[in-house]
Amino acid sequence: MSDTTTIEIPGYKAGTWVLDPSHSEVRFSVRHMMISKVRGVFAVKSATIVAPENPLETTVTASVDAASIDTKDEGRDAHLRSADFFDVETFPTIDFVSTGVRVEDGNFLVDGNLTLHGVTKPVTFEVEFGGFGTDPYGNYKAGATAKTVINREDFGLTWNTALETGGVLVGKDVTIELDLQGSIQA
Repeated sequence: MSDTTTIEIPGYKAGTWVLDPSHSEVRFSVRHMMISKVRGVFAVKSATIVAPENPLETTVTASVDAASIDTKDEGRDAHLRSADFFDVETFPTIDFVSTGVRVEDGNFLVDGNLTLHGVTKPVTFEVEFGGFGTDPYGNYKAGATAKTVINREDFGLTWNTALETGGVLVGKDVTIELDLQGSIQA
């Protein structure tokens, strides 16, 4: 069944948009020792947004290099790359494929399937458009941010250790935030 709703986004242009990795970032945060958060980033391998005339029919595909994880601690990053967590030798990418775009209570939502650690689960990103504009080189650009929260254990990332003071070393909920900039392909 096709959604016949159409929305207007000022500056929107139909076409294929390709993410600019030098102006885009995938960040995450997770509770550490129940008292603070660890934050990190991943490098985007690729991302393409196919935007037809109706923005609600847009499709998104994206891939992140799991081995690129950077939490500003080499020892922790090596542990996160290991079989205890991401197992980057077996699962080198984290992938997202959209299944739909919708507006709910004035918010843009992108639904899709996230594949992490060999497990695929549905997720929803809340998207905020930054706007559109032409850079000094004549490239038409778009910017947006997106955010979701996942339970890492749903994706088989279950490693943890109990703390003497109670609780566990690593929280279950992981906040994923995207800063995205892309250009439309001619």
